[in-house]
Amino acid sequence: MHDTFQQKLWGLLRIAFGFIFFWAFVDKLFGLGFATTMEKAWLNGGSPTLGFLKLASKGPLAPLYQIIAGTPLVDWLFMLGLLGIGTALLLGIGMRIACYSGAVLVILMYTAVLPPANNPILDEHIIYFFVFLLLGAFNAGDYLGFGVQWKKTGLVKQYPFLA
Repeated sequence: MHDTFQQKLWGLLRIAFGFIFFWAFVDKLFGLGFATTMEKAWLNGGSPTLGFLKLASKGPLAPLYQIIAGTPLVDWLFMLGLLGIGTALLLGIGMRIACYSGAVLVILMYTAVLPPANNPILDEHIIYFFVFLLLGAFNAGDYLGFGVQWKKTGLVKQYPFLA
């Protein structure tokens, strides 16, 4: 099958989007000095959720987010989410799970900062939400990725939700 220009664009969008989430994982893990300093790296005992949830959360759900900020379970779920979503998008595999869980993650992040700072309704988290839905709906993993091969594996045939 020859990829059309649009299919290549879907593949490039998926890869770029995956890199955003994979990079966030790597930076929080090692503290590369971009969003996370080395002193606050997860490997150095820092919490990947404490700063955002404790200090940046606001609005009606802020008390809930502040309570769970920095707890080991939330840190692990967040980091595994970043890694899983980023890796799946980069490779084009497991797109259904990656896109649905990514959409949930960004909506949770959106609700942590209500109302958004620069617009009373819309911010990048809502745009990310729609990008996740579009990537899943248009089978973006099939373009410039391993989605087609992934769907043919026995594992995915036995457990279709892994597609």
